[in-house]
Amino acid sequence: MSGPRDRDEVRARAARFADDELAPHVGDWDRAGAMPRSIVTRMGELGFLAGPLPAAHGGSGWDNSTFVGVYEELGRVCASVRGFLAVHTGLVSQCLDDHGTPEQKRAWLPRLASGAAIGCYALTEEGAGSDVGAIATRAAQRGGAGGDWVLSGSKTWITNGGIAELALVFAHTGPGEGRKGLSCFVVELPAPGWTARPLAVHPLGHRAADHATIALDGLVVPDRHRVGPAGGGHAIAMSGLDHGRLGVAAGAVGLARACLDEVVRFARERRQFGQRIGDFQMVQADIADIAADVAAAGALVAQAAAAADAQQGDVTRWTSMAKLFATEAAQRAADKAVLLLGSRGYGDGHPVERHYRDIAGLRIYEGTNHIQRLIIARQLLGRP
Repeated sequence: MSGPRDRDEVRARAARFADDELAPHVGDWDRAGAMPRSIVTRMGELGFLAGPLPAAHGGSGWDNSTFVGVYEELGRVCASVRGFLAVHTGLVSQCLDDHGTPEQKRAWLPRLASGAAIGCYALTEEGAGSDVGAIATRAAQRGGAGGDWVLSGSKTWITNGGIAELALVFAHTGPGEGRKGLSCFVVELPAPGWTARPLAVHPLGHRAADHATIALDGLVVPDRHRVGPAGGGHAIAMSGLDHGRLGVAAGAVGLARACLDEVVRFARERRQFGQRIGDFQMVQADIADIAADVAAAGALVAQAAAAADAQQGDVTRWTSMAKLFATEAAQRAADKAVLLLGSRGYGDGHPVERHYRDIAGLRIYEGTNHIQRLIIARQLLGRP
């Protein structure tokens, strides 16, 4: 576990990295639609990829309360880099750490922790987004118990899918439909039967991240690469999404902070009608609302991280509340920032324009905010 001093040092390290090594370049990466692999290597050197993993497997050994500081500082500058980290470390590495066998952990976690291998999380399909039980990809075992699995199907909007060396793939193994027959597999890439292609659309935000569609055509996976029991994939997917949602929520706090900083700076400098625009009460009201939202969202993320560290039974509810509130707060902050900055906030030469586009994705992935509301309510009410 990390102490307060460790948390401050890690956050400061992430802030320096974001300001010195990301901020000068993120606009260009956004326009180019890609970030350099050297950024992944650098995050490995700084311990960010290894953040919450145990030292025995090359990890930094940070608790969630420490690691959310990294997500927040990266999210303050670049949602694409923060999104990469949440998928690679939150969804893939932490999922393997939670559910993998000792052999699987020894084989894959050190590579993921160093950045020698990039991970992707192949869950989403055209017909299965928030409804994981609707996954149509199939895995058939040949040769009886202990035999290889043959996967066929497709995935879409897979972050890191075109650059990954390791993939967690979810497929139906049966018996039964829906969530009951879902299983999880590790695929080492490249592999025959795995084809990754760029999306056929240009994303609204997170443009520097890699997003791919995946075709699985007779992909053979050894049984020793199955994570958890056959049919246990739904629980694995949901626990992975808890990690991912915490990263999304913390990143949203960073994005909202960035918008607040830009609005305050502009309101101090911009003069209209003979005075600073920050002296107008309507502008002051917007600034106050953003500041209150940032503080509240940050407190909620801290509570969710503490629940995850304590492994309380209500971790899912706290992470869903943090994801819901923080992303909605960041959306409000980005909207007000673009409006208050006027033409300066409307062009792609200013960070708030990118934040305005990026926040839409945070409200959608790892379960849309509609789904988060359902999760929270059912946690409180209980199922019929």
